[in-house]
Amino acid sequence: MSIRIFVTGGTFDKEYNELTGALAFKTTHLPEMLRLGRCRVEVSIDTLMMIDSLEMTASDRAAIVERCGSAAESRILITHGTDTMVETAKALAVENQAAGKTIVLTGAMIPYAFGSSDGLFNLGSALSFVQSLAPGVYIAMNGRCFEWDKVRKNRDTGIFEAI
Repeated sequence: MSIRIFVTGGTFDKEYNELTGALAFKTTHLPEMLRLGRCRVEVSIDTLMMIDSLEMTASDRAAIVERCGSAAESRILITHGTDTMVETAKALAVENQAAGKTIVLTGAMIPYAFGSSDGLFNLGSALSFVQSLAPGVYIAMNGRCFEWDKVRKNRDTGIFEAI
């Protein structure tokens, strides 16, 4: 079973710019994260975009939906910023019903480059979930998995919770 991973940016891949103090994107850390985690799952990684999810537009979401729909794989993992992950999951849900694919979105609250990120744990959990769940759209964060329409990010705690 091969899993397609689509990278969209988000905190997973942010880096600290020592000159400006800003967080910015260079390239995805996913291959290194999979190597460090000793991942033995067959994956293909495609970088669709490298943006903060707060900057994601309807056309960006449409591009994600299109790529998921046209992917040969039936199991898809998407790395995504946490702020609008639920909105992208909602956009994917309609397409996914026809496609019969299992799609899991995950992200991180702390950039991988900081060394204390939750990204490695979230990535590993999401890879497990995408292999074992029935077709549908899900969000996997901090060891928990939620159906796309039964989750929200609690902006006060920074934790995803069931609704």
